[in-house]
Amino acid sequence: MNHLQIEKDIQHLENVITHISAEDRIPLSYWRNRINSVSGAALVPAQANRVKRLNAALAALEDRQKA
Repeated sequence: MNHLQIEKDIQHLENVITHISAEDRIPLSYWRNRINSVSGAALVPAQANRVKRLNAALAALEDRQKA
């Protein structure tokens, strides 16, 4: 994955994660897989920090879904 595509993916995920809920028609597992695929790429430190925030936000949604 090239850096431009990684950046676009991270931006998309940042936009989506702030608007989804556990009740959306697209399951949280889909978004978990998307974040994991970006996490596996070669990231610059700023991108890695953004992905960490995405992971934390999604984990909070996953925790609410389990409750």
